[in-house]
Amino acid sequence: MKKTLLIIAALLPAWLNAMAQDVATVQPKIMVIPYTQEGEDLRTVLEDDANKRIVLTKIKESFDNRGFSTVDFTAKVKAVSQNAAFTADNQSDLKSMLIESSGADIYVEAEILVNLSSTGNSVRIILTGYDTSTGTSLSNKVGESGKFYTDDIGKLASKAVEQCSEEFLSTMQTKFNDIVENGRSVIINFGFDNSSPYTMSSEVGTQGLQLSDELELWMEENAYKNNYHIQGVTDKQMIFDDVRIPLKDPKTGRNYNANRFGLEIFKFMKGLGLQIQRDVKGNTIYITIN
Repeated sequence: MKKTLLIIAALLPAWLNAMAQDVATVQPKIMVIPYTQEGEDLRTVLEDDANKRIVLTKIKESFDNRGFSTVDFTAKVKAVSQNAAFTADNQSDLKSMLIESSGADIYVEAEILVNLSSTGNSVRIILTGYDTSTGTSLSNKVGESGKFYTDDIGKLASKAVEQCSEEFLSTMQTKFNDIVENGRSVIINFGFDNSSPYTMSSEVGTQGLQLSDELELWMEENAYKNNYHIQGVTDKQMIFDDVRIPLKDPKTGRNYNANRFGLEIFKFMKGLGLQIQRDVKGNTIYITIN
């Protein structure tokens, strides 16, 4: 009996560890980027300020130390800037190009305020986490180091980060878990071109159903876990104010986004014999029927 108990006691940690792995939380990949004001260049904002570089590094280290996978902002900026597609004509799109090419699930924008004065130095950071696919805000927190008579900006940054990072990451993880479980929320706005001969009551397709009915049946089939909500329908417009799409493509395992879902809508509408224009802005998909 004693031998049995000893064997069970020896195996228990391994069993508990295996169980923990089975229910392990899926953690997002994060990229931390500096906040920029209008007119500031995202590529050079850190080059011009050594203190900001130190603080951004401390923020990234804090996330790394908590087991999150992070993307190096500086390396990504260099890669995007060297891309042949990046020219003086599209520099305003650097941020979106950087986010899209990062492979990150979430990007964290860090506003960094370093105050140097005769009464003591301090660091203040404002962290805002966004879903890279939809731009939805997931977490917002402010961290303060307090004033100290020290020139060690790294230590002040660590204090500011430690004050807010735990709560910031906890809130962000909770919302990310919801995305993993229930999908991302997107808005889909169907409308008509002024010259379009169609309305929502037009019969389309092979079943002789009204267009609004075809759209709802398709959404029921294709929304993640059949989760969608209709805000309203008129003869000229139909708005789905909450349609869930998956975090990952179930076939390829790659990141899935609103643009990919918009492509599926395009193919469906083409199958109905309709020509459309589609535009994706953040988490909203605009479909205009010609």
